[in-house]
Amino acid sequence: MTKILKPTEENIKESAKLILNDEVVAIPTETVYGLGANGLSEIAVSKIFKAKNRPQDNPLILHISSYEMMESLVYGLNDEIKEFLNNFWAGPLTVIMKKKEIIPNGVSCGLDTVAIRMPSNEIARSLIEECGVPIAAPSANISGKPSPTTAEDVFVDMDGKISAIIDGGLCNIGIESTVLDLTKKPYTILRPGFYTREDFLKYEDEILIDDALVTGNTIPKSPGQKYKHYAPKAKVLVIMAKDRKKSSVEIENILKDNENLKVGIFKFDETILNIQNENILSLGSINNLEEMSQNLFKGLRELDKKEVDLIIVEGCEEQGLGFSIMNRLKKSASGNIKYID
Repeated sequence: MTKILKPTEENIKESAKLILNDEVVAIPTETVYGLGANGLSEIAVSKIFKAKNRPQDNPLILHISSYEMMESLVYGLNDEIKEFLNNFWAGPLTVIMKKKEIIPNGVSCGLDTVAIRMPSNEIARSLIEECGVPIAAPSANISGKPSPTTAEDVFVDMDGKISAIIDGGLCNIGIESTVLDLTKKPYTILRPGFYTREDFLKYEDEILIDDALVTGNTIPKSPGQKYKHYAPKAKVLVIMAKDRKKSSVEIENILKDNENLKVGIFKFDETILNIQNENILSLGSINNLEEMSQNLFKGLRELDKKEVDLIIVEGCEEQGLGFSIMNRLKKSASGNIKYID
């Protein structure tokens, strides 16, 4: 059985010993929980893929605690890049750079690049420093399911598959980091996240967004580019409507047309009282997308626990953080979106 540990100094040391012995420990970050293993050990990395049932061509992110650690992993870490990164690190930004030979093939999946992140979560940082090695830590869920934002969610997916889980409470962001390709200018967003294109444009004249679909014969540079992600067991339908009242009417019609199904609803606070349903959860306020970000995966998992057949989610405008949230929702719904004029 997998142990759940409080984030004490003693347990951090115990977890570091496990990781340095090629075991896997789930760790909290500010985004989601990650499956932590020694990022320089091919054996440890292989255990991550096995625990997650993760496709072998889906690269991992290495988590670091300092620029000194990063310099041993990548080429091209110059003062210009450090100055740029200082605006976002430590924090929910992953960058793609040319890798050094020390990186195991299992981390980069055959690419000549590697994904690097310096988390702001103090528990994660303390563990990395105690280990003295970069920690590979993809989201601590079975591949394809919603990412976990609590230790309890990790336990549901990983009990018996990993050695331990460090319980750091609820993750305060709730969706994965933004992934930015720094291998050439202009820099390119490969996966949207908490940091937006608008955030990066404060420091760079041009930022590209990679909107090309990755074909079945292409190895992705970043997690989240190729496979179905973030999907609960239930079918997901996203309702897009600028007029929230029209959204409520549409949801009521769907409920009437699907009386034989157990339906879960994920709705904004402004009109949540317009719908009567025993399985309704709050996305937060439409004016607070950070709240929606934190609630999204947590709510999808909660509705799965209620064993609903269909989950109806209100979408948001695809601007700023809303672009990142809708990226996750579209993948959760496998593109099942209904637009209301």
